[in-house]
Amino acid sequence: MAKIKLKTPEQRLADLGRSVGRKLKASGRAQIVTQNGLSLYCVQDFMSLSECEELIKLIDKGRQPSGLLSATADPEFRTSDSCNLSPFDPLVERIEDRICSLMGIDKRHGETLQGQVYEVGQQFKPHYDHFIKGSVYWDEMMRQGGQRSWTSMIYLNEPAAGGETDFPTAGMTVSPRTAMLVLWNNMEEDGTPNPATLHAGKPVLAGTKYVVTKWFREKFWI
Repeated sequence: MAKIKLKTPEQRLADLGRSVGRKLKASGRAQIVTQNGLSLYCVQDFMSLSECEELIKLIDKGRQPSGLLSATADPEFRTSDSCNLSPFDPLVERIEDRICSLMGIDKRHGETLQGQVYEVGQQFKPHYDHFIKGSVYWDEMMRQGGQRSWTSMIYLNEPAAGGETDFPTAGMTVSPRTAMLVLWNNMEEDGTPNPATLHAGKPVLAGTKYVVTKWFREKFWI
């Protein structure tokens, strides 16, 4: 009997990256910007203004100081508020289904939709969305669905000043635009982590910034 050769995590991540990339390109909705090893896919008016406003209300109900997977000596590293939104809420479910349909990805790969709030002066310093092998949280994350592949983020409003998403290694900066969806693959073409995905939420200078983020895993998220 022939033995079935199982794919490595890197091969699964590479397959996922290619399939989602093809789906986004074929959709005709995504503007693609590529520079220094990073490709960003941007979709304008992904949500209605009323949907953005309703999600902001849900976030405000559940917001609390944002956490980190591992400790840092820098108290200013991540200073936003955040909350996990209930997947059973009809609006949340509708938005998650819309994201997954656009990407052509099984929603079981997706983590819970997370809302984030940045008040004046709040920020998230440069970091990766993918998990770092050998870190204190690595084994637990591998049990929960493996490496993070794609990031999808929607700006729910536009702060009066600041709050850009900066990719310092790639040399790209995205300014918040209400209802704009931004997606990127955290992996290289071979399924290994892409250093060009290093990014930061720059400090808000005036007003408040609201976003929602959904991350996708190599395997089904548990």
